[in-house]
Amino acid sequence: MTVRRAPRRSLRISLFLAVLGWLALVGAIRGAGHEVIVLPTTGIVDEGMARYLADGIARAEEDGAAAVVIKLNTPGGSLTATNAIVGTLLEAKVPIIVWVAPAGGFAASAGTFITLAANVAVMAPGTSIGAASPVSGEGGDIEGTLGDKVRNDAIAKITAIAEARDRNVDWAISTVRDARSSPASEAVAVGAVDGMASTLEEVLSFADGRTVEVGGQPITLDLAGATTTELAMNPFLAFIRLFSDPNIAFLLLSIGSAGLLAEVWSPNFVSGIIGALAIILAFIGLGALPLNVGGLILIVFGMVLFGLELTVTSHGLLGFGGVVSLALGASALFTAPGDPFQPLARVALPVIVTVTTTATVVLVLIVWGAIRSRGVQATPGTAGVPLLLGSVGSVRRPLDPVGSVYVAGEEWTARAPAGLSLERGTPVRVVGVDSLTLVVEPDASSSEST
Repeated sequence: MTVRRAPRRSLRISLFLAVLGWLALVGAIRGAGHEVIVLPTTGIVDEGMARYLADGIARAEEDGAAAVVIKLNTPGGSLTATNAIVGTLLEAKVPIIVWVAPAGGFAASAGTFITLAANVAVMAPGTSIGAASPVSGEGGDIEGTLGDKVRNDAIAKITAIAEARDRNVDWAISTVRDARSSPASEAVAVGAVDGMASTLEEVLSFADGRTVEVGGQPITLDLAGATTTELAMNPFLAFIRLFSDPNIAFLLLSIGSAGLLAEVWSPNFVSGIIGALAIILAFIGLGALPLNVGGLILIVFGMVLFGLELTVTSHGLLGFGGVVSLALGASALFTAPGDPFQPLARVALPVIVTVTTTATVVLVLIVWGAIRSRGVQATPGTAGVPLLLGSVGSVRRPLDPVGSVYVAGEEWTARAPAGLSLERGTPVRVVGVDSLTLVVEPDASSSEST
């Protein structure tokens, strides 16, 4: 009897374990199917955003997510990137929900194309959508044949998207042809988007039970009780996108230049390393922006004038020229974008004012310090230049008879006694002061010690 029951008991145990495994597998599949991937998407539409959305949607497809929610807030951006994003959304193997949020945000220009390409499009109260007309680099209409070509191409693209997602084609065309923009309530009323939602929970509740077409097949969204997982942008990609902001790129360029000037003035390696790193990061950002070489040259020229102010006695004239060049360079640092959907790139006026004001304050302090240390009468017992009497140094620029010497840690304009010429490197001693010019003669003690 025992021998006969053993196989039955083993069979029952095997069936029990198989059922448990099947239930666990079903639970895992159901759990994955009830996960919603959330992709916060803000800022200018660029290649970084396109890559981020493509990677996030691919991850959702691999995990078998129930849907992807793109939380969108953008002023527009690159046409190339927009086409890539729209293609990703239309070809996705997972339902895509675009939620224009938060309140006060918008899906302008390129953002309109992206929103219309979603399976389900919802907007938060207080948001807007539209104004998708292509514009020139200066923000005006594109005239002539080129304008007609770009406008007709944009109309064809947005028409195809609206037809593919069964949205209001006439409204979509008007956003391109007439630059029409609509608040959330109007966009829902005209059928541009599907509804309104203030929170992510309301978005999922609104989309739950709706039937959408994914990969050519109708799918009914089952989002009740779904868990949400937010996927942040890859840190490296976010790091690179940060520097593509015109203001940050200009600030890094200014800080880096100041660091290099500090290194030249007072070598310490720290300011030089920080300055070089800031300039490298600035050029990473400038590479993603429509850089105007003329504006960059003006900024570099301004920094050169600042550097000369530290070594040449100009009473602030060179530094003032540096401030003017810096302001003009910042204003003209970027050209008009070649992409008709990309927003204008420019350094904000408050940033320009802040940087130039800071540079002016530093310049005033330098000039004031120079005047205080040099601009005194050459009479014994007074503070300033006369304290250098008797100091020793060396010739920097040959005295024939006027040149410069390095004394007391600074470079000074100097002259030799009448009829005497001194070559570079000659040891000298300060014997007098003529206004802001030191009078020097060869240092006999240094020669003897040598």
